[in-house]
Amino acid sequence: MRASGTRWLPLILVTLLAALTFWLEQATQIGEPRRDGKGRHDPDFIVDGFTVRRYDLDGHLQHLLTAQKMLHYTDDDSTEVTAPILNYFSNGRRTDVTAPRAWLGPEGRELRLHDGVRIVQEATGAEPETVITTDAMQVYPDEETARTSTPVTITQGSSVINGSGLEADNRLRLYKLFGRANAVIYRRGTTKP
Repeated sequence: MRASGTRWLPLILVTLLAALTFWLEQATQIGEPRRDGKGRHDPDFIVDGFTVRRYDLDGHLQHLLTAQKMLHYTDDDSTEVTAPILNYFSNGRRTDVTAPRAWLGPEGRELRLHDGVRIVQEATGAEPETVITTDAMQVYPDEETARTSTPVTITQGSSVINGSGLEADNRLRLYKLFGRANAVIYRRGTTKP
């Protein structure tokens, strides 16, 4: 007995229709929500009162970071810090960088300070204390550099300099102001500009 193609046509159509229905159902299904926390920005750990020390290749303390509170986030490996204090110990002078809040990037290579930044470089026998204030600043602790595009005020003794932005290199003790700057600079040992 010979099988004709017309006898198998309904069976092929039903099989094709079943496969198409299965594919359509799978394509329109909404997947189960992920419950592993990967899509969320929740802290994986919280630390109250912490200190991080970084040493140079010779074993000398390069800088010290302390803060009241730290929240670490797994999704982007970032850290939020409350009341950070960054201390540098180089060139025989101590420099302190403080702010109410900061964001610390992966591996601690970048620190973004917010809500009022204050940098204080201690006085030496020849030079008075230097104070830099601005609203926000990016600090690169390992390179000892910082930059900001917000208005800056630098005070050294009675002298005051204002600028629209700043790049600073703590190792070279070099400060570069951007935009329009104005200054009142006093000679050492005088009270007149």
